[in-house]
Amino acid sequence: MKADRLLGAGAGLKPEHQRHILDARPDVGWFEVHAENYMGAGGPPHHFLERVRALYPLSVHGVGLSIGSAGGMAPGHLARLKAVVDRYQPFLVSEHLAWSTHDGVFMNDLLALPYTEAALSLVTRHVDEVQTVLGRRILIENPSTYLRFDGEEMPETDFLRTLARRTGCGLLLDINNVVVSAANHDFDPHAYLDSFPHEHVGEIHLAGHTVLGCDGETLRIDTHDRAVSPEVWSLFSDVIARRGAHPTLIEWDSDVPAWRVLESEVRQAQSILRTAGGLDARAA
Repeated sequence: MKADRLLGAGAGLKPEHQRHILDARPDVGWFEVHAENYMGAGGPPHHFLERVRALYPLSVHGVGLSIGSAGGMAPGHLARLKAVVDRYQPFLVSEHLAWSTHDGVFMNDLLALPYTEAALSLVTRHVDEVQTVLGRRILIENPSTYLRFDGEEMPETDFLRTLARRTGCGLLLDINNVVVSAANHDFDPHAYLDSFPHEHVGEIHLAGHTVLGCDGETLRIDTHDRAVSPEVWSLFSDVIARRGAHPTLIEWDSDVPAWRVLESEVRQAQSILRTAGGLDARAA
C-alpha cells in the first residue's frame, strides 16, 4: 500500500457496513477498529477484518486496557492486544487516558484519574510496559470527563505533554472530548487547544455527543451516536489550519447510520484537511 493511503480521513469499521465496503470499496483513507472486538481466535469478525485489511490501512483503538488503573492493567489484556496488533499490523495503535478495572471488576466505562505526579508516574510505567510489549509507539487519547478531583497538581494538557516526553508515546487528540469536558467544567476549549502539546499528536478523533438538561443545568455525554456537532467542526478546522493535518477519524459507535451518512462526515473531514494546504506526511 502506498504511504499516502494512510493519510486523510477514515471511519470506524462497523458490521452494518460490511457488505457495502467489500462490494463498493468506498473512497475513504482508512478504517479503525476497537481491539476488544477482535480478541477472539477466529470467526466472522476476523474473516471480515482480514478482507478489509487487504483493501485499506487499519488503526487499532483500545478501550479496555485500563492504563490508569492503580491496581495495574487488566490481566491478560495486553497479551490479547498484542495478538491483534501482530495479526493486523495497524499503522496506528491507541488507548485512552482512563481506568476501567478494580480488584478484578470491569466497570464498562472509561473513568477519569486525578492529574497528580503520582498518577503521572503510574501511567508512565504502564505506557512504557505497553510499548515494550507491543514493540511500537502508541497514542494516548485525552478523555471526556464529568467530574474533577480535589488536589490536582497540573492541567490535563501538562499531564499529557509530560507523559509524551517521558515515554515517547504520541497523543490522540479527540476534539469532541475537548468540547464535552469544556462544557461540563466551564472552561474555554480554544484555550485548552492552545495549550495542547500538538507536537506529539498522531491522530485526531471527531464524534457526536448528547446534551442532557435538567432544572436549567446541562451535561454533555460523549455518546458517539450522532453527527459531529458544528462546534466540533469549527474547532477541528481551526486546529488543522493552525497546526497542520493528521489522520482524522469519524467515530460513530451507537445508533450507527447508513453508510452514506457516515461517508458524508468522512468527506467533510477530508475537505477540511485538504483546505489546510495538504496532509502532513509525518503523521503517517
